[in-house]
This record gives sequence, C-alpha cells and structure tokens, in this order.
Amino acid sequence: MNTSISATTAPFYYSHKHTLVQGVPDRYVALASPIIAYWSLSMFFHCLDISGWKWLDRYRIHESQEVKSRNLVSRTHVACAVLFQQVVQTLLGLVWMSEENETINYSEQMQSITRVLQTLLPVFFSEHTLYKAAYLLYWWLIPATQLLFAMFVIDTWQYFLHRLMHTNKFLYKHFHSWHHRLYVPYAYGSLYNHPVEGFLLDSLGAGIAELISKLTTRQAMLLFIFSTLKTVDDHCGYNLPFDPLQLITSNNADYHDIHHQGIGIKHNFAQPFFVHWDAILGTRLTRHDIEVRRRQTVGKKD
Repeated sequence: MNTSISATTAPFYYSHKHTLVQGVPDRYVALASPIIAYWSLSMFFHCLDISGWKWLDRYRIHESQEVKSRNLVSRTHVACAVLFQQVVQTLLGLVWMSEENETINYSEQMQSITRVLQTLLPVFFSEHTLYKAAYLLYWWLIPATQLLFAMFVIDTWQYFLHRLMHTNKFLYKHFHSWHHRLYVPYAYGSLYNHPVEGFLLDSLGAGIAELISKLTTRQAMLLFIFSTLKTVDDHCGYNLPFDPLQLITSNNADYHDIHHQGIGIKHNFAQPFFVHWDAILGTRLTRHDIEVRRRQTVGKKD
C-alpha cells in the first residue's frame, strides 16, 4: 500500500514532540495542568467578586453580601481544604498514571484501518477514498468518541454517587455536608469537599473514566482540564451570557446553584457536563419549575 501519512498530514491539534513541555514527562503535565486551570479560572472570578463593578450585578446569581453572610465556613479554610485535596489527587495520580514510553507508528495504524475498510467495503470505494475515511476515523471520530464516552462515564459516576450522598443520611452528615456548607457557591470552593468524598467522587471517577475509555496521557490531560474548568465555572456564582462554558450545556452555574439552595437540594445531582440523568430519573429542577411551585404554594395559601 503506497498511501501513507507523513508528519505534515497530522491534524493541527497533534504535536510530534516526545513531551509537550521540554524535559517534563507528559504525565506530570497532565497532573499539574488541572490545578493550574483551577486556580487560574478561580482567581479570574475572584477578581470579579472583589472588583466592585456595578455592571456585574445583573449577572450575579446572589448578591455579594449574601455570599459572605450565608456560607458556614471561611474562605481561608476552603482554600486550604482544596489545596489539600489537590495534593492528594496529585499523589494518587503519580501512582495511577503511567508514562507512555512506546512509540506509536501512526502510519501503520492508519494503514491497518484502511485494510479493515477495504475488507468491509471492497467494491464501493477507491483505496484513496478509504484512506481518507481511515484518516477521519483515526484522527477525529475515534478520539472524539473516546472523550465523549469518558465524559459520559464521569457524569454517570458522579450522578449516582452524588445522589447517594444525599439520600444516605450517614454519607451526607459525615461527608457531603462539607460541600453544602457553601450555601452560596463561589469559584474556588468548587472542590471544597471532605477528603473521602474528594477521592471517591472526583479522583476515582476521573481515573475510571480514563481507564475504560483508553485515553492517551494527552487526551486525559484535555479531559482533566476541561472537567476542572467546567466544575469551577459551575460554582462561579455568575450567570454570564458570554461565558462559553455556560453556553455549551444547560448544566451550568445557574443549574448547579439551584442544587445548593434548600428548594433544590434533592435535585440537579448531575455534574459536571450534561443533565441527561436528572432528566431521565426525574431529579431535574429549573428556575421555571421553582416559580411554578411558588405560585402553587401562594395559591393554596390564598
């Protein structure tokens, strides 16, 4: 087979460098990058919190004074607890993630996919067309499917464990109630959890998703960064119409804020990406639903 892939035909997202950061193994970068992403985005929202800009008031889910008065734990304590959890996650990641030492022959793998397509579709398409299909599969459809499946795994893991943390009184009292000390969420409190919950809900869930989705280290890095940014954004306290992380899915800051309020604490368990489990299992609660409930309550009193 003469058709082959060269370094210049790899897609734009792919780097031929042995390590993305010179002299630093990719697994170390994969473990450090979510922490950098967490504090970078958190500090952005923190700057908004302390800016005093009046134009932001229309986008705040809660007033600044409400954030200060209704939460049951200091911001210093929250920051220390989050840092502790990130240290534990990093240590676990060093044990969990292995370095990819094997050199992958991309041209050979592309040709293998092409041969499979030739076997399945021997008459209908030319070799060149089949090779282009193999290129699309190898560089785009398969990696995208892996990442989407990993996101589905994380969502599934977190939904059912998160829901269990609320329905089981022991688990809620001793573990998950930590996170709900933040009655009004803010960005860098997004990973404020009991260490046991942090391990089970976040660390273990991400590790299982990476394992069964068979992600490469660089794919895992992308997943970890995106899920971290999404988690921070979901707790940011702003309903921003120009925030891309709040536009891609209805599971956003406003959606998760409902879960932190008394009326929604038994709803909106889905996190961090999509709302399908809430929708399927009847635990989804929107602002419209809350307004309908309030009107019904008022009507009964009248």
